[in-house]
Amino acid sequence: MQGSGRLQGKVAFITGGARGQGRSHALTLAREGADIVALDIADQIDSVAYPMATPEDLQETVRLVEELGSRCLPIVADVRDIHAMDRAVKETVSELGRLDIAIANAGILHISAGEETLDEAAQRWGDALGVMLTGVYNTVRVVQQPMIDQGDGGSIVITSSTAGLSGMHDGSGGIGAYCASKHGVVGLMKGYAKLLGRYSIRVNTVHPMGVATPMVINEEFQRYHADHADVLEISPRLLPITLLDPQDVSNAILWLVSDEARAVTGIALPVDAGVTCG
Repeated sequence: MQGSGRLQGKVAFITGGARGQGRSHALTLAREGADIVALDIADQIDSVAYPMATPEDLQETVRLVEELGSRCLPIVADVRDIHAMDRAVKETVSELGRLDIAIANAGILHISAGEETLDEAAQRWGDALGVMLTGVYNTVRVVQQPMIDQGDGGSIVITSSTAGLSGMHDGSGGIGAYCASKHGVVGLMKGYAKLLGRYSIRVNTVHPMGVATPMVINEEFQRYHADHADVLEISPRLLPITLLDPQDVSNAILWLVSDEARAVTGIALPVDAGVTCG
């Protein structure tokens, strides 16, 4: 279903765009007329137990976006590498002419039903912080100047989590870093909202509860959930929703990046069936 064209002429730069929430965001913004840059590592990180996105997943995002009539530029890059991210932004502006929207969405989840060694804990901690905190900083750092130079504003949305408003821990390096990074990006968001507001660039975070994506819908996660449900259940849901559809998050992001939210910056927006209420 085609949208109203409220993002016509805009270019959206989306990390983690090969599948899951990133692909959903790409398709949602494309329906509203935006051209898309879908950036993804499209490779496995050794410390992550479940299969990560592939080059084929990234090409499928391209195909689906182009079916909607928008352009889609696929870029393989690691958000942990600030120079690779800088090259990706330069390619975006060269190929598509501008950069109006950035969605810092790339994420990983370390889950382990067994005990971990100190080396495993350190590796998971470093990888998770690298992708979801350093990677977010790198993304915002390299997209800000093109938006400033354009002179007509922009919108940056960072994917956090209910774990970034409440907390989640099982003592492991991966889950500890997930919670720390999802809190950390809120501080980044607030600082950048103050820094970039003078240029009409808005910066916000979204905080979903569990979302039905390959990060959650996999055998490793199901085994983990069977023994660690108390870790994942932050508090009772107020709405009878067990798991979000990626579209639920995309709908919130579409509002945040649209002119309908032109006066909204510096907020942490829960999309969580009331999990973090009170």
